Amino acid sequence: MTMPDQQPAAELAPWGPEIDLYWEDFQVGQVHQLGSHLISAAEIVEFGRRFDPQPFHVDPERAARSPFQGLIASGWHSASLWMRLYWDSLLCRSASLGSPGVEDLDWLVPVRPDDELRGSLEIISARPSRSRPDRGLVQVRAELTDQHDVVKLRMTVWGLFGRRSTATGG
Repeated sequence: MTMPDQQPAAELAPWGPEIDLYWEDFQVGQVHQLGSHLISAAEIVEFGRRFDPQPFHVDPERAARSPFQGLIASGWHSASLWMRLYWDSLLCRSASLGSPGVEDLDWLVPVRPDDELRGSLEIISARPSRSRPDRGLVQVRAELTDQHDVVKLRMTVWGLFGRRSTATGG
């Protein structure tokens, strides 16, 4: 009997015909613009109430009296927005096998209502898996920037991707 974690990547992932990005397609130095999102006060408050109910995320009056002098998004909200931009622009058409983790997550400047946030990533390393020849690892420097080109969030993210040769039989 074969355990699920011993199956080749092509058998584990729900890849369909829309997949056109495999590990081999990610080259060090590539930069990808991921799109943008205009964040509203209502969205900040909604996320804050559900997941991070600190006063400066959920109560505009108390936020005004906080060290931030106004409503700000949770850092987790910012990271989630970057992830959504990543999914919508790139990950949805890739042979993604998930992520082994995130490093160096930095919330550099608070995200505020009406910020137009743009996501980007730069490939900083790529290597085949040492133990699984059907997949490879990609490391990216991720950023979320506002309409004034101020970097709000920066993190280093790892991605695990199926290899084209295994998935396509070539």
